[in-house]
Amino acid sequence: QVRLVESGGGAAQPGGSLKLTCVASGFATKYYPIGWLRRAPGKEREDVLCMGPSDGPSYYLDSVKGRFTISRNDAENTIYLEMNNLKPDDAGIYYCATSSTRYDCDVVHSRARWDYWGQGTRVNVSS
Repeated sequence: QVRLVESGGGAAQPGGSLKLTCVASGFATKYYPIGWLRRAPGKEREDVLCMGPSDGPSYYLDSVKGRFTISRNDAENTIYLEMNNLKPDDAGIYYCATSSTRYDCDVVHSRARWDYWGQGTRVNVSS
């Protein structure tokens, strides 16, 4: 059974940092695309970043380029999202997700094929 469990959310001040962790089970992360998505208050869910099994990170929000980094430790089936220089607009619930396919990130993103989700971890950014 596929399971994704996020942690690491919390409160941060503008300019601060947080590192989110997603621990996966029931599948091997090295074979599947893993994404971080977020739902900001009053907004639709949006894809933030993705890392595929054979390609580098794909950014889907220009606003996080240079500030957010996705990484993975396939030996531990764990994916990370390091967020630096946080801004109030970064607040929301962050979800780790994967697909039942082995498509590249851009295909999963364009087809919205995020089939499995974690429960999410909330990030608040305010002074």
